[in-house]
Amino acid sequence: MGSGVQEQRASLTRGEVLPLASSSQSESLKHTRSVLNSLFSGALAGAVAKTAVAPLDRTKIIFQVSSAKFSAKEAYRLIYRTYLKDGFFSLWRGNSATMVRVIPYAAIQFCAHEQYKRLLGNYYGFQGKALPPIPRLLAGSLAGTTAAMLTYPLDMVRARMAVTPKEMYSNILHVFVRISREEGLKTLYRGFTPTILGVVPYAGLSFFTYETLKKLHAEHSGRPQPYSYERLAFGACAGLIGQSASYPLDVVRRRMQTAGVTGHTYGTILGTMKEIVSEEGVIRGLYKGLSMNWVKGPIAVGISFTTFDLTQILLKKLHQMGYTSR
Repeated sequence: MGSGVQEQRASLTRGEVLPLASSSQSESLKHTRSVLNSLFSGALAGAVAKTAVAPLDRTKIIFQVSSAKFSAKEAYRLIYRTYLKDGFFSLWRGNSATMVRVIPYAAIQFCAHEQYKRLLGNYYGFQGKALPPIPRLLAGSLAGTTAAMLTYPLDMVRARMAVTPKEMYSNILHVFVRISREEGLKTLYRGFTPTILGVVPYAGLSFFTYETLKKLHAEHSGRPQPYSYERLAFGACAGLIGQSASYPLDVVRRRMQTAGVTGHTYGTILGTMKEIVSEEGVIRGLYKGLSMNWVKGPIAVGISFTTFDLTQILLKKLHQMGYTSR
């Protein structure tokens, strides 16, 4: 053994070096780090964005699942009455369930989007470059679908907590237990189909719009990275377009999710749509609360995309400076 060590030392003194880690290992480590960074950045982006608009989101859901007419004045009255009756923090009721759902959802969605962009880029020969329009739209749709499929029961629980008094469900686990006992496990996936049908255009158009605006900005400004306020503006446009396109299915999804506590028996997507239209009309029914979404949605999506991008940039800089593991 001693002679072997001496031979190795001798070879090193003659200018030889020990073999380095293979390029495949290096690529694997780089890819793993990229996935972990995307998961963390996505989780933070979702948490910050949803918390910022939680009172507006809760108010929108309450109007979506009721037959009461929506207006900005009525929305303000509802928020104010809730504040007077239950206190300031009651405006964030259900936000804990939202966090339980949105953190994994956003983490999966943003991470999946990065991976789908990479896979489609390799397939179409656009590695490291902006994807063409159709693959760009497809990457967003696939990312949203993947996240929705993996986290749907948490969205169901969040909707129930948002529209019920705190006496009915004490915590997230209590919602799961009561729904399972009283309505059956299948109820946890009620509204799943309209969710998937809605998330395809929503996520697809949101990511497509944001990525396209960043690409156009880089081409016209000569700057590879937009400023933070520009990212917010791009994200706001993405949220406005994506949510407007999928809004009727969002209303249907909420009605089906909360049917067990509102006294309705919504069964199918078309049946739910017909009942909403017959009772409330197309605009006042299927688009109820859309004007609030035009306020809430762009803010949330703008914050989400901006937080994700800036966190990714920060993590890359920290890695270059040696503050993260290589």
